[in-house]
Amino acid sequence: MMKQALLTLRHATLPQLLVAGLLASSAISAQAALFGDDEARRAIIELRQRADSLQQSQEQTRRSLLDLQSQIEALKADQAKLRGQNEQLMRDSSELQRGQKELAKGFDERLRQFEPISVNVDGMEFTADRSEQQDFEQALGLFRSGKFSEAGQAFAAFLRQWPKSGYTSSVRFWLGNSQYATRDYKNAIANFRSVLTNAPMHVRAPEAALSIANCQVELKDTKAARKTLEDLLQAYPNSEAAGIAKTKLATLK
Repeated sequence: MMKQALLTLRHATLPQLLVAGLLASSAISAQAALFGDDEARRAIIELRQRADSLQQSQEQTRRSLLDLQSQIEALKADQAKLRGQNEQLMRDSSELQRGQKELAKGFDERLRQFEPISVNVDGMEFTADRSEQQDFEQALGLFRSGKFSEAGQAFAAFLRQWPKSGYTSSVRFWLGNSQYATRDYKNAIANFRSVLTNAPMHVRAPEAALSIANCQVELKDTKAARKTLEDLLQAYPNSEAAGIAKTKLATLK
């Protein structure tokens, strides 16, 4: 085939050679154009692949950013929740401390109600419970307000409630006066004598002796009244009650 083509070209005329050259040149150009299109196509395909890969990478990055943002928001929510819980715990702790202080204060106040206190009554100093002091002052308040029957009951109840009280001598003196005011002279004498027997140096003792004499006078026992007044003058000569006893002795027959 090649030899035949060469023989044909040898015997070809100039026009024929020109046509053959043009045809050969067109074939070569077509092949070159075909080769150029393939390269461009491969380049486009590579660019598309790179673009797709980049888009996928961007999409993955976007999803990662969204996940990270979600995690950040969740952390913020957890932090806010923890902050709220911490603030609540602080409030609860503060309220608990305040409650403990109030409880301790109330306990101290209740405890003080049971602690003995120092009192001074009729020149005598001793310790007493707060409720003991209150009972005495309440009974004495009844007497001073003229409620002698109620006062007598209150003083008698005090002696039962506080049998070893430092108030005892003063209570018996005022109980005797309450009974004298209600004309219960015999029981009044018994309580006045208890003062003289158990606390002869008590500041109320001279008055108790004088009150015994007054009860005896009310009972029409003049002889006993004179003896009581004479004993008073001998035992308490410098007392105010002694001056009254002298005057009273002069009137008794």
